[in-house]
Amino acid sequence: MAKVVSEIEVQIRNPDGLHMRPAMQFVDTASQFASDISVSSNENVVDGKSIMQMTMLAATHGTKLKIKAQGPDADQAVVALRELVEVRQFDEGQA
Repeated sequence: MAKVVSEIEVQIRNPDGLHMRPAMQFVDTASQFASDISVSSNENVVDGKSIMQMTMLAATHGTKLKIKAQGPDADQAVVALRELVEVRQFDEGQA
């Protein structure tokens, strides 16, 4: 059975960018899926389920990221991660 591959581009919209708390939210969300998830910014490609690698992206406000998921739930994974990044904006400022 072929692996499903799904890819999407998102833009960091929260003012503080992808600092530790949003990076942890991203990793927590990505880890809920069986698919392998990679995130890239320019030439950097990291594991979307690794907090250390995600923080190495140093993604600031306005940075565009490509999220690629490969596996049985790839489509659901990219939808959930897009929702977290662009719609909910990591729930920043919504205390």
